[in-house]
Amino acid sequence: MATDSWALAVDEQEAAAESLSNLHLKEEKMKPDSNGAVVKTENNAEKTEDEEKEDRAAQSLLNKLIRSNLVDTTNQVEVLQRDPTSPLYSVKSFEELRLKPQLLQGVYAMGFNRPSKIQENALPMMLAEPPQNLIAQSQSGTGKTAAFVLAMLSRVEPGNKYPQCLCLSPTYELALQTGKVIEQMGKFHPELRLAYAVRGNKLERGQKISEQIVIGTPGTVLDWCSKLKFIDPKKIKVFVLDEADVMIATQGHQDQSIRIQRMLPRDCQMLLFSATFEDSVWKFAQKVVPDPNIIKLKREEETLDTIKQYYVLCNNRDEKFHALCNIYGAITIAQAMIFCHTRKTAGWLAGELSKEGHQVALLSGEMMVEQRAAVIERFREGKEKVLVTTNVCARGIDVEQVSVVINFDLPVDKDGNPDNETYLHRIGRTGRFGKRGLAVNMVDSKHSMNILNRIQEHFNKKIEKLDTDDLDEIEKIAN
Repeated sequence: MATDSWALAVDEQEAAAESLSNLHLKEEKMKPDSNGAVVKTENNAEKTEDEEKEDRAAQSLLNKLIRSNLVDTTNQVEVLQRDPTSPLYSVKSFEELRLKPQLLQGVYAMGFNRPSKIQENALPMMLAEPPQNLIAQSQSGTGKTAAFVLAMLSRVEPGNKYPQCLCLSPTYELALQTGKVIEQMGKFHPELRLAYAVRGNKLERGQKISEQIVIGTPGTVLDWCSKLKFIDPKKIKVFVLDEADVMIATQGHQDQSIRIQRMLPRDCQMLLFSATFEDSVWKFAQKVVPDPNIIKLKREEETLDTIKQYYVLCNNRDEKFHALCNIYGAITIAQAMIFCHTRKTAGWLAGELSKEGHQVALLSGEMMVEQRAAVIERFREGKEKVLVTTNVCARGIDVEQVSVVINFDLPVDKDGNPDNETYLHRIGRTGRFGKRGLAVNMVDSKHSMNILNRIQEHFNKKIEKLDTDDLDEIEKIAN
Protein backbone atom coordinates (compact mmCIF):
# COMPACT_ATOMS: atom_id res chain seq x y z
CA MET A 1 0.00 0.00 0.00
CA ALA A 2 2.19 2.82 -1.26
CA THR A 3 1.72 6.25 0.28
CA ASP A 4 1.73 8.07 -3.04
CA SER A 5 -1.31 6.07 -4.18
CA TRP A 6 -3.49 7.41 -1.41
CA ALA A 7 -6.31 9.84 -2.17
CA LEU A 8 -5.97 12.67 0.31
CA ALA A 9 -6.39 15.85 -1.68
CA VAL A 10 -7.32 17.92 1.35
CA ASP A 11 -7.60 21.67 1.16
CA GLU A 12 -5.28 22.71 4.01
CA GLN A 13 -7.27 25.69 5.22
CA GLU A 14 -10.54 23.78 5.48
CA ALA A 15 -8.80 20.84 7.12
CA ALA A 16 -7.24 23.15 9.65
CA ALA A 17 -10.63 24.74 10.29
CA GLU A 18 -12.17 21.30 10.87
CA SER A 19 -9.26 20.46 13.15
CA LEU A 20 -9.82 23.56 15.26
CA SER A 21 -13.59 23.24 15.39
CA ASN A 22 -13.45 19.61 16.41
CA LEU A 23 -10.55 19.38 18.76
CA HIS A 24 -8.95 22.52 20.02
CA LEU A 25 -10.33 23.52 23.34
CA LYS A 26 -11.34 27.13 23.67
CA GLU A 27 -8.31 29.37 24.07
CA GLU A 28 -9.03 31.89 26.78
CA LYS A 29 -7.32 35.17 27.54
CA MET A 30 -4.55 34.56 30.02
CA LYS A 31 -2.80 36.99 32.33
CA PRO A 32 -0.39 36.67 35.26
CA ASP A 33 -1.91 36.88 38.74
CA SER A 34 -0.30 38.58 41.74
CA ASN A 35 1.88 35.51 42.25
CA GLY A 36 3.16 35.64 38.70
CA ALA A 37 1.30 32.48 37.69
CA VAL A 38 -0.74 32.43 34.53
CA VAL A 39 -4.48 32.14 35.19
CA LYS A 40 -7.67 32.55 33.19
CA THR A 41 -9.43 35.90 33.27
CA GLU A 42 -12.94 34.51 32.84
CA ASN A 43 -15.42 34.18 35.72
CA ASN A 44 -15.42 30.41 35.43
CA ALA A 45 -11.71 30.10 36.21
CA GLU A 46 -12.55 28.10 39.34
CA LYS A 47 -14.59 25.49 37.50
CA THR A 48 -13.26 22.00 37.89
CA GLU A 49 -12.11 19.81 35.05
CA ASP A 50 -15.27 17.68 35.42
CA GLU A 51 -17.62 20.68 35.28
CA GLU A 52 -15.99 22.00 32.12
CA LYS A 53 -16.41 18.54 30.57
CA GLU A 54 -13.23 17.68 28.73
CA ASP A 55 -13.69 17.37 24.98
CA ARG A 56 -13.83 13.60 24.48
CA ALA A 57 -12.41 13.68 20.98
CA ALA A 58 -9.45 15.73 22.18
CA GLN A 59 -8.82 13.27 25.04
CA SER A 60 -9.02 10.32 22.66
CA LEU A 61 -6.56 11.89 20.23
CA LEU A 62 -4.22 12.76 23.12
CA ASN A 63 -4.19 9.08 24.17
CA LYS A 64 -3.32 8.03 20.62
CA LEU A 65 -0.52 10.60 20.32
CA ILE A 66 1.17 9.66 23.60
CA ARG A 67 0.66 5.91 23.41
CA SER A 68 3.94 4.24 22.46
CA ASN A 69 3.05 0.70 23.57
CA LEU A 70 -0.05 -1.40 24.08
CA VAL A 71 -1.50 -1.24 27.58
CA ASP A 72 -1.00 -4.38 29.62
CA THR A 73 -4.55 -4.39 30.97
CA THR A 74 -5.53 -6.53 33.95
CA ASN A 75 -9.21 -6.47 33.02
CA GLN A 76 -10.82 -9.78 32.15
CA VAL A 77 -12.69 -10.01 28.83
CA GLU A 78 -16.33 -11.14 28.89
CA VAL A 79 -17.64 -12.58 25.62
CA LEU A 80 -21.38 -12.73 24.88
CA GLN A 81 -21.96 -14.68 21.68
CA ARG A 82 -24.83 -14.24 19.28
CA ASP A 83 -24.96 -18.04 19.03
CA PRO A 84 -24.26 -19.46 22.54
CA THR A 85 -23.95 -22.98 21.11
CA SER A 86 -20.98 -21.97 18.94
CA PRO A 87 -17.62 -22.97 20.50
CA LEU A 88 -15.76 -20.07 22.09
CA TYR A 89 -12.69 -19.48 19.97
CA SER A 90 -9.68 -17.34 20.83
CA VAL A 91 -6.14 -17.19 19.46
CA LYS A 92 -2.71 -16.81 21.04
CA SER A 93 -0.82 -16.13 17.80
CA PHE A 94 -1.49 -14.31 14.54
CA GLU A 95 -0.55 -17.43 12.54
CA GLU A 96 -3.67 -19.18 13.87
CA LEU A 97 -5.82 -16.64 12.00
CA ARG A 98 -4.57 -17.89 8.60
CA LEU A 99 -4.07 -14.39 7.28
CA LYS A 100 -2.85 -13.58 3.77
CA PRO A 101 0.99 -13.56 3.83
CA GLN A 102 1.11 -9.83 2.97
CA LEU A 103 -1.12 -9.03 5.96
CA LEU A 104 0.86 -11.20 8.38
CA GLN A 105 3.98 -9.42 7.18
CA GLY A 106 2.30 -6.06 7.82
CA VAL A 107 1.23 -7.08 11.34
CA TYR A 108 4.77 -8.13 12.29
CA ALA A 109 6.26 -5.01 10.69
CA MET A 110 4.11 -2.95 13.08
CA GLY A 111 5.75 -4.65 16.06
CA PHE A 112 2.84 -6.91 17.07
CA ASN A 113 4.32 -10.23 18.16
CA ARG A 114 1.19 -11.76 19.63
CA PRO A 115 -2.46 -10.66 19.92
CA SER A 116 -3.47 -8.40 22.82
CA LYS A 117 -6.22 -9.55 25.19
CA ILE A 118 -8.98 -7.83 23.19
CA GLN A 119 -7.49 -9.10 19.89
CA GLU A 120 -7.39 -12.72 21.12
CA ASN A 121 -11.18 -12.77 21.34
CA ALA A 122 -12.22 -10.17 18.76
CA LEU A 123 -10.15 -11.26 15.76
CA PRO A 124 -11.57 -14.82 15.40
CA MET A 125 -15.09 -13.30 15.46
CA MET A 126 -14.23 -10.53 13.00
CA LEU A 127 -12.51 -12.89 10.55
CA ALA A 128 -15.07 -15.75 10.80
CA GLU A 129 -17.01 -17.06 7.81
CA PRO A 130 -19.77 -16.15 7.32
CA PRO A 131 -18.96 -12.66 8.69
CA GLN A 132 -20.27 -11.87 12.18
CA ASN A 133 -21.25 -8.51 13.69
CA LEU A 134 -19.47 -7.26 16.79
CA ILE A 135 -19.91 -4.67 19.53
CA ALA A 136 -16.69 -4.37 21.55
CA GLN A 137 -15.64 -2.34 24.54
CA SER A 138 -11.96 -1.57 24.54
CA GLN A 139 -9.96 1.10 26.33
CA SER A 140 -7.36 3.21 24.57
CA GLY A 141 -4.12 1.38 23.85
CA THR A 142 -5.44 -2.19 23.74
CA GLY A 143 -4.93 -2.74 20.00
CA LYS A 144 -8.54 -2.45 18.82
CA THR A 145 -7.67 -0.16 15.87
CA ALA A 146 -5.21 -2.74 14.56
CA ALA A 147 -7.87 -5.44 15.06
CA PHE A 148 -10.58 -3.80 12.95
CA VAL A 149 -8.03 -2.64 10.35
CA LEU A 150 -6.93 -6.27 10.00
CA ALA A 151 -10.58 -7.29 9.56
CA MET A 152 -11.11 -4.68 6.82
CA LEU A 153 -7.92 -5.58 4.95
CA SER A 154 -8.81 -9.30 5.14
CA ARG A 155 -12.20 -8.74 3.45
CA VAL A 156 -10.99 -6.50 0.61
CA GLU A 157 -10.75 -7.84 -2.95
CA PRO A 158 -7.83 -5.79 -4.35
CA GLY A 159 -8.91 -6.40 -7.95
CA ASN A 160 -12.26 -4.64 -7.41
CA LYS A 161 -11.71 -0.90 -7.82
CA TYR A 162 -14.56 0.42 -5.70
CA PRO A 163 -15.15 1.01 -1.95
CA GLN A 164 -15.67 -2.23 -0.03
CA CYS A 165 -14.86 -1.12 3.54
CA LEU A 166 -16.17 1.97 5.29
CA CYS A 167 -14.86 3.29 8.62
CA LEU A 168 -16.43 6.19 10.53
CA SER A 169 -14.38 8.30 12.97
CA PRO A 170 -15.70 11.20 15.08
CA THR A 171 -13.16 13.78 13.82
CA TYR A 172 -10.76 14.55 11.00
CA GLU A 173 -7.69 13.97 13.19
CA LEU A 174 -8.93 10.61 14.52
CA ALA A 175 -9.65 9.52 10.93
CA LEU A 176 -6.05 10.36 10.00
CA GLN A 177 -4.73 8.36 12.96
CA THR A 178 -6.68 5.28 11.82
CA GLY A 179 -5.51 5.91 8.25
CA LYS A 180 -1.89 5.69 9.44
CA VAL A 181 -2.58 2.24 10.89
CA ILE A 182 -4.18 1.10 7.61
CA GLU A 183 -1.16 2.43 5.70
CA GLN A 184 1.32 0.62 7.97
CA MET A 185 -0.54 -2.69 8.05
CA GLY A 186 -1.31 -2.63 4.34
CA LYS A 187 2.12 -1.57 3.08
CA PHE A 188 2.83 -5.00 1.57
CA HIS A 189 -0.45 -4.71 -0.40
CA PRO A 190 0.50 -1.94 -2.90
CA GLU A 191 -2.70 -2.44 -4.90
CA LEU A 192 -4.89 -1.51 -1.92
CA ARG A 193 -5.78 2.17 -1.70
CA LEU A 194 -7.50 4.42 0.81
CA ALA A 195 -9.64 7.54 0.43
CA TYR A 196 -10.45 10.06 3.18
CA ALA A 197 -14.06 11.26 3.28
CA VAL A 198 -13.39 14.42 5.26
CA ARG A 199 -14.43 18.02 4.78
CA GLY A 200 -11.99 19.68 2.41
CA ASN A 201 -11.34 16.61 0.24
CA LYS A 202 -12.97 17.95 -2.90
CA LEU A 203 -13.91 15.54 -5.69
CA GLU A 204 -15.52 16.23 -9.06
CA ARG A 205 -19.31 15.82 -9.00
CA GLY A 206 -20.33 12.54 -10.64
CA GLN A 207 -16.95 10.96 -9.93
CA LYS A 208 -16.84 7.40 -8.61
CA ILE A 209 -14.23 6.44 -6.04
CA SER A 210 -11.89 3.59 -7.00
CA GLU A 211 -10.23 3.21 -3.58
CA GLN A 212 -11.23 0.01 -1.76
CA ILE A 213 -11.25 1.51 1.75
CA VAL A 214 -12.90 4.78 2.78
CA ILE A 215 -12.39 6.37 6.18
CA GLY A 216 -14.12 9.57 7.18
CA THR A 217 -16.39 11.60 9.40
CA PRO A 218 -20.16 10.90 9.42
CA GLY A 219 -21.36 14.10 7.69
CA THR A 220 -18.98 13.82 4.72
CA VAL A 221 -19.45 10.04 4.38
CA LEU A 222 -23.23 10.54 4.31
CA ASP A 223 -22.86 13.15 1.54
CA TRP A 224 -20.58 10.85 -0.46
CA CYS A 225 -23.06 7.97 -0.16
CA SER A 226 -26.34 9.82 -0.78
CA LYS A 227 -26.16 13.34 -2.22
CA LEU A 228 -22.92 13.11 -4.25
CA LYS A 229 -23.06 9.33 -4.92
CA PHE A 230 -19.26 8.91 -4.89
CA ILE A 231 -19.77 5.62 -3.03
CA ASP A 232 -22.23 2.83 -3.78
CA PRO A 233 -23.22 1.81 -0.22
CA LYS A 234 -24.73 -1.46 -1.50
CA LYS A 235 -21.21 -2.72 -2.32
CA ILE A 236 -19.82 -2.17 1.20
CA LYS A 237 -18.73 -5.43 2.88
CA VAL A 238 -17.44 -4.08 6.22
CA PHE A 239 -18.76 -1.08 8.18
CA VAL A 240 -16.68 0.04 11.19
CA LEU A 241 -17.92 2.60 13.66
CA ASP A 242 -15.00 3.63 15.86
CA GLU A 243 -15.03 5.61 19.13
CA ALA A 244 -18.82 5.31 19.48
CA ASP A 245 -18.84 7.07 22.86
CA VAL A 246 -17.01 10.05 21.33
CA MET A 247 -19.24 9.91 18.26
CA ILE A 248 -22.53 10.29 20.12
CA ALA A 249 -21.15 13.15 22.21
CA THR A 250 -20.93 15.17 18.97
CA GLN A 251 -24.13 16.84 17.76
CA GLY A 252 -25.60 15.18 14.68
CA HIS A 253 -23.12 12.31 14.36
CA GLN A 254 -25.48 9.75 15.89
CA ASP A 255 -28.25 10.44 13.39
CA GLN A 256 -25.83 10.58 10.43
CA SER A 257 -24.27 7.25 11.41
CA ILE A 258 -27.67 5.55 11.63
CA ARG A 259 -28.65 6.93 8.20
CA ILE A 260 -25.42 5.56 6.67
CA GLN A 261 -25.96 2.15 8.27
CA ARG A 262 -29.48 1.91 6.81
CA MET A 263 -28.09 2.31 3.28
CA LEU A 264 -25.79 -0.71 3.62
CA PRO A 265 -26.63 -4.28 2.46
CA ARG A 266 -28.03 -6.76 4.99
CA ASP A 267 -24.97 -9.02 4.76
CA CYS A 268 -22.56 -6.15 5.46
CA GLN A 269 -20.41 -6.87 8.52
CA MET A 270 -20.96 -4.24 11.25
CA LEU A 271 -18.21 -3.61 13.83
CA LEU A 272 -18.66 -1.04 16.62
CA PHE A 273 -16.04 -0.05 19.20
CA SER A 274 -16.36 2.11 22.30
CA ALA A 275 -14.12 2.78 25.32
CA THR A 276 -17.18 3.08 27.57
CA PHE A 277 -20.60 1.44 27.56
CA GLU A 278 -22.96 3.95 29.14
CA ASP A 279 -26.69 3.48 28.46
CA SER A 280 -26.65 6.02 25.62
CA VAL A 281 -23.81 4.12 23.89
CA TRP A 282 -25.64 0.79 24.30
CA LYS A 283 -28.84 2.18 22.77
CA PHE A 284 -26.91 3.60 19.84
CA ALA A 285 -24.90 0.38 19.34
CA GLN A 286 -28.04 -1.74 19.23
CA LYS A 287 -29.53 0.51 16.54
CA VAL A 288 -26.56 0.15 14.18
CA VAL A 289 -25.37 -3.42 14.87
CA PRO A 290 -28.02 -6.16 14.44
CA ASP A 291 -27.50 -9.61 16.05
CA PRO A 292 -24.08 -8.83 17.48
CA ASN A 293 -21.46 -10.75 19.35
CA ILE A 294 -20.45 -8.61 22.34
CA ILE A 295 -17.07 -8.24 24.03
CA LYS A 296 -17.00 -6.34 27.33
CA LEU A 297 -14.27 -5.64 29.82
CA LYS A 298 -15.04 -6.85 33.32
CA ARG A 299 -14.06 -4.10 35.74
CA GLU A 300 -11.39 -5.22 38.12
CA GLU A 301 -10.52 -3.21 41.21
CA GLU A 302 -6.95 -1.95 40.92
CA THR A 303 -4.77 -3.01 43.77
CA LEU A 304 -3.31 -0.38 46.09
CA ASP A 305 -1.03 -2.90 47.84
CA THR A 306 2.16 -1.51 46.28
CA ILE A 307 1.32 2.13 47.09
CA LYS A 308 2.17 3.64 50.48
CA GLN A 309 -0.36 6.39 51.33
CA TYR A 310 0.18 9.36 53.65
CA TYR A 311 -1.55 12.61 54.54
CA VAL A 312 -0.12 15.94 55.70
CA LEU A 313 -2.12 18.29 57.96
CA CYS A 314 -2.02 21.97 56.98
CA ASN A 315 -4.13 25.06 57.72
CA ASN A 316 -4.22 26.77 54.31
CA ARG A 317 -2.85 26.76 50.78
CA ASP A 318 0.44 28.44 51.75
CA GLU A 319 1.10 25.78 54.40
CA LYS A 320 0.35 23.09 51.83
CA PHE A 321 2.91 24.67 49.50
CA HIS A 322 5.49 24.84 52.32
CA ALA A 323 4.91 21.16 53.17
CA LEU A 324 5.21 20.27 49.49
CA CYS A 325 8.57 22.07 49.29
CA ASN A 326 9.80 20.16 52.35
CA ILE A 327 8.85 16.84 50.78
CA TYR A 328 10.26 17.88 47.41
CA GLY A 329 13.57 19.04 48.87
CA ALA A 330 14.12 15.96 51.01
CA ILE A 331 13.80 13.45 48.19
CA THR A 332 15.68 12.94 44.98
CA ILE A 333 12.44 12.11 43.20
CA ALA A 334 12.67 9.89 40.15
CA GLN A 335 9.53 11.65 38.87
CA ALA A 336 6.40 13.03 40.49
CA MET A 337 2.89 14.08 39.50
CA ILE A 338 1.03 16.74 41.51
CA PHE A 339 -2.75 16.92 41.10
CA CYS A 340 -4.83 20.07 41.67
CA HIS A 341 -8.59 20.51 41.61
CA THR A 342 -8.69 23.55 39.30
CA ARG A 343 -6.66 24.94 36.46
CA LYS A 344 -6.16 28.17 38.42
CA THR A 345 -4.54 26.34 41.36
CA ALA A 346 -2.39 24.26 38.99
CA GLY A 347 -1.16 27.42 37.27
CA TRP A 348 -0.39 29.13 40.60
CA LEU A 349 1.41 26.07 41.99
CA ALA A 350 3.55 25.57 38.89
CA GLY A 351 4.53 29.25 39.04
CA GLU A 352 5.47 29.09 42.73
CA LEU A 353 7.52 25.90 42.31
CA SER A 354 9.35 27.47 39.37
CA LYS A 355 10.20 30.50 41.55
CA GLU A 356 11.74 28.12 44.09
CA GLY A 357 14.02 26.84 41.34
CA HIS A 358 12.21 23.55 40.71
CA GLN A 359 11.89 22.44 37.10
CA VAL A 360 8.20 21.67 36.56
CA ALA A 361 5.84 21.12 33.66
CA LEU A 362 2.22 22.29 33.66
CA LEU A 363 -0.54 20.32 31.96
CA SER A 364 -4.15 21.47 31.88
CA GLY A 365 -7.23 21.49 29.70
CA GLU A 366 -6.95 24.87 27.96
CA MET A 367 -3.81 23.68 26.15
CA MET A 368 -4.25 22.35 22.63
CA VAL A 369 -3.97 18.61 22.15
CA GLU A 370 -0.60 18.75 20.42
CA GLN A 371 0.79 20.98 23.20
CA ARG A 372 -0.41 18.54 25.86
CA ALA A 373 1.13 15.59 23.98
CA ALA A 374 4.46 17.46 23.79
CA VAL A 375 4.42 18.19 27.56
CA ILE A 376 3.68 14.53 28.38
CA GLU A 377 6.45 13.38 26.03
CA ARG A 378 8.98 15.69 27.72
CA PHE A 379 7.89 14.37 31.11
CA ARG A 380 8.14 10.77 29.93
CA GLU A 381 11.66 11.44 28.64
CA GLY A 382 12.64 12.89 32.04
CA LYS A 383 13.28 16.42 30.75
CA GLU A 384 10.97 17.63 33.53
CA LYS A 385 10.88 15.75 36.82
CA VAL A 386 7.58 17.11 38.13
CA LEU A 387 4.26 17.39 36.32
CA VAL A 388 1.59 19.67 37.81
CA THR A 389 -1.83 18.89 36.41
CA THR A 390 -5.60 18.63 36.86
CA ASN A 391 -7.74 15.53 36.28
CA VAL A 392 -7.15 15.82 32.54
CA CYS A 393 -4.01 13.78 33.21
CA ALA A 394 -5.34 11.30 35.79
CA ARG A 395 -6.03 8.52 33.29
CA GLY A 396 -4.05 6.69 30.68
CA ILE A 397 -0.53 7.94 31.27
CA ASP A 398 2.02 5.23 32.06
CA VAL A 399 5.43 6.65 32.94
CA GLU A 400 7.63 4.00 34.48
CA GLN A 401 9.77 6.43 36.47
CA VAL A 402 6.85 8.00 38.42
CA SER A 403 7.39 7.11 42.07
CA VAL A 404 5.44 9.86 43.84
CA VAL A 405 1.90 11.21 43.39
CA ILE A 406 0.86 14.22 45.45
CA ASN A 407 -2.77 15.26 45.80
CA PHE A 408 -2.36 18.98 46.45
CA ASP A 409 -6.19 18.99 46.45
CA LEU A 410 -8.21 15.87 47.25
CA PRO A 411 -10.50 14.79 44.40
CA VAL A 412 -14.19 15.62 44.92
CA ASP A 413 -17.19 15.50 42.59
CA LYS A 414 -19.38 18.49 41.70
CA ASP A 415 -21.40 18.00 44.91
CA GLY A 416 -18.28 18.07 47.10
CA ASN A 417 -18.30 14.33 47.85
CA PRO A 418 -15.17 12.13 47.59
CA ASP A 419 -14.45 11.08 44.00
CA ASN A 420 -13.07 7.62 44.77
CA GLU A 421 -12.60 6.61 41.14
CA THR A 422 -10.52 9.71 40.38
CA TYR A 423 -8.47 9.11 43.56
CA LEU A 424 -7.74 5.58 42.34
CA HIS A 425 -6.73 6.78 38.88
CA ARG A 426 -4.57 9.56 40.29
CA ILE A 427 -2.53 7.50 42.73
CA GLY A 428 -2.51 4.62 40.24
CA ARG A 429 0.03 6.62 38.22
CA THR A 430 2.59 5.28 40.73
CA GLY A 431 3.13 1.76 42.04
CA ARG A 432 3.01 0.50 38.47
CA PHE A 433 5.16 -2.13 36.78
CA GLY A 434 5.50 -4.01 40.10
CA LYS A 435 7.38 -1.18 41.81
CA ARG A 436 6.59 0.44 45.14
CA GLY A 437 4.90 3.82 44.98
CA LEU A 438 4.06 6.72 47.23
CA ALA A 439 0.96 8.92 47.49
CA VAL A 440 0.84 12.04 49.68
CA ASN A 441 -2.46 13.81 50.35
CA MET A 442 -2.57 17.46 51.46
CA VAL A 443 -5.35 18.13 54.02
CA ASP A 444 -6.13 21.78 54.84
CA SER A 445 -9.54 21.77 56.61
CA LYS A 446 -12.04 19.69 58.58
CA HIS A 447 -13.94 19.18 55.35
CA SER A 448 -10.93 17.75 53.49
CA MET A 449 -10.10 15.53 56.51
CA ASN A 450 -13.65 14.19 56.29
CA ILE A 451 -13.13 13.54 52.55
CA LEU A 452 -9.90 11.66 53.29
CA ASN A 453 -11.59 9.54 55.99
CA ARG A 454 -14.33 8.55 53.56
CA ILE A 455 -11.72 7.62 50.93
CA GLN A 456 -9.99 5.42 53.54
CA GLU A 457 -13.28 3.71 54.35
CA HIS A 458 -14.08 3.14 50.67
CA PHE A 459 -10.79 1.40 49.89
CA ASN A 460 -10.43 -0.11 53.37
CA LYS A 461 -6.84 1.15 53.45
CA LYS A 462 -5.27 3.12 56.28
CA ILE A 463 -3.65 6.39 55.22
CA GLU A 464 -0.92 7.32 57.71
CA LYS A 465 -0.16 10.80 59.01
CA LEU A 466 3.14 12.20 57.78
CA ASP A 467 5.43 14.51 59.72
CA THR A 468 7.30 16.48 57.06
CA ASP A 469 10.29 16.76 59.43
CA ASP A 470 10.70 12.99 59.36
CA LEU A 471 11.07 11.90 55.75
CA ASP A 472 13.33 8.85 56.09
CA GLU A 473 10.56 6.36 55.26
CA ILE A 474 9.41 8.39 52.24
CA GLU A 475 12.96 8.77 50.99
CA LYS A 476 13.34 4.98 51.00
CA ILE A 477 10.14 4.44 49.00
CA ALA A 478 10.68 7.25 46.49
CA ASN A 479 14.19 6.18 45.68
